[in-house]
Amino acid sequence: MTTVYLVRHGEPDYEPVNSRGWPGAAADLSHLTPLGIRQSEAAADELAECGAGYLVSSPMTRALHTATVIGHRLALPVRVEFELREWLCDDTFRWTSFAEVLAAYDELNECGGEWPPGESRRWEPLSAVRDRTMGALRRHAVQADGPFIAVCHAVVIRSLTGEESPPLGTVRPHRLG
Repeated sequence: MTTVYLVRHGEPDYEPVNSRGWPGAAADLSHLTPLGIRQSEAAADELAECGAGYLVSSPMTRALHTATVIGHRLALPVRVEFELREWLCDDTFRWTSFAEVLAAYDELNECGGEWPPGESRRWEPLSAVRDRTMGALRRHAVQADGPFIAVCHAVVIRSLTGEESPPLGTVRPHRLG
């Protein structure tokens, strides 16, 4: 069994995107706030003795920024893994506001994380998030040859652990079978 240390990214700074009036998926360009950087540094300090020799990150800017801070402090290179990306609230990428993301998330919760039987929705069900994430983590576990770190997002962590809203910058050890 391999341990992967799941890290939720630090606090993102949406101001540069919002001030430009960029809609929807442009929010994924947001870097960290000063607090988010401190949260990432604290996560690195927590991970300093975990024995990880490998670090992989979601491609979203807030996760990459977090991974860069952690990787620098722990002297680990950052590898990008597309399948650790954030949950898709709308597979058409037509959302324009955070209110739409919250509405999709509320619907996900109302449906218990899965599409109702015989139906499909624009949002990604938790089982799909879990399947893509586990596939990626298993691939990286082989390359890591021991414990490793994965910087990702709340819904990704939820899909694996059941924890609905892990705080920003937190570390969650997870055993891969």
